[in-house]
Amino acid sequence: MNELLIMILIIGNTFLTFCAVKYLWHPKQVKVWPKLLEDGNTQAVIRSAMAFIAKQPQNIDAHYYLGRAYLAEDKYSLALIEFKVVSQMGIIGTGIPELEFRQTMAQLFINCNQPEEALKEYLLLIKLAPEKAEFYYHAGKLFIEQNRSDLAKQYLYKAEILNPYDHQVHCELGFLLYKDQQTQEAKIELEKAIQSPEYNAQAYFYLGKILKDDREYAAAIQTFEYALKSKEYKIKAHIERGICYISLNAMNKAIAELELVIQAIGDEVHPDSLYARYFLGSCYEQLNQIDKAIVQWDKIAAIKKNFHDVDNKLVQYMDYRYDSLKDYLNYREEEFLELCKDMASKGMGFKVQTMKAITNGAELIVVDKNVIDENNRELYQLVRFYRMYELVHEQLIYDILEDLRRQNIHRCIIVTNSGFAHDALEYANLRPVELLGKDKLIELLQNIQ
Repeated sequence: MNELLIMILIIGNTFLTFCAVKYLWHPKQVKVWPKLLEDGNTQAVIRSAMAFIAKQPQNIDAHYYLGRAYLAEDKYSLALIEFKVVSQMGIIGTGIPELEFRQTMAQLFINCNQPEEALKEYLLLIKLAPEKAEFYYHAGKLFIEQNRSDLAKQYLYKAEILNPYDHQVHCELGFLLYKDQQTQEAKIELEKAIQSPEYNAQAYFYLGKILKDDREYAAAIQTFEYALKSKEYKIKAHIERGICYISLNAMNKAIAELELVIQAIGDEVHPDSLYARYFLGSCYEQLNQIDKAIVQWDKIAAIKKNFHDVDNKLVQYMDYRYDSLKDYLNYREEEFLELCKDMASKGMGFKVQTMKAITNGAELIVVDKNVIDENNRELYQLVRFYRMYELVHEQLIYDILEDLRRQNIHRCIIVTNSGFAHDALEYANLRPVELLGKDKLIELLQNIQ
């Protein structure tokens, strides 16, 4: 009997000890996990918390610290799963700091590309702590991503009131106002943003764009220079500086900026590379280096059809693809006059009497050696060579014929690389004028070569 009683007491004691150890083990583990996380021993926390959850799936502390351990290892998706479990269980009365928890949840939603859920968290945080400017700021940014600019402004202005010295708030508000074409209001906010000792590339970049749009090119170039320090905005800032230099007619500086962009990107398909080539082509066009401009436009057209007016440019300047036409269009005045003299004499069989430069071309007075009048006198003709990209219209032919009458010359020939408009062709019909377009011009050039 005594032995049985002793056996019962031993078994009871063992059971009570087991229960006590089990009861004490949980709080001990909870106390150990924060220290392990602090020491960076995340794997120990993960193993311990997962083992604990296997026995007690509803233990909120285990899920919470497991989530924090995943977060410390940048395993955002796994961390979010655990934090969602904690949120569903409810953290009120658990000792888990709610503000910190909700902030972490919001950031996890952002990291996992769930902006709408992140916004819900920030709106809840605003209710919990309406005095915190940062919550309004993050909510405003998320409203910007949803293209809900009215709400974004509302929250960003509230953040600005609560913390008027936060340069990020001024920057985001300035960016939003710029997008909404409220440029003067945007300029005020962006100028506030750059007054902070903290560097803000986005503020410098968009302030530069506003200055450029206001034609304050020198100030814009200087402002973009600050944006060059940022990896994110460096390429775009170089392009914008290039555009400013074009507007200032400083083509060599513009070319330097734009070529730097193309070299830095290396990827021909990149949109910024296409834009850089487009404006580089514009530089060469304005410098009348059309062959170099065509190289840029050709590369753009090979990658993206209908990019701005590139296709029209290539059609407009297609004459430059012929070497002889390229010379015709690029020769200096003296060389051009000699070329026209050769075409008139060797190509057309005329005897050139006089020649002179005119706007966009050359004018020659010639004699056809094979044609004489009834008095056995040579007949004079006028030949005009034009190099331009606009079609010849009726008015120009009318003016030439009037000049022809004043000089008492019986007929004229008009040669151009561009072609003739319909009204010009109709007007020239039955009048003493011969119209020679690009094809005939190329033939003349080839003949004299």
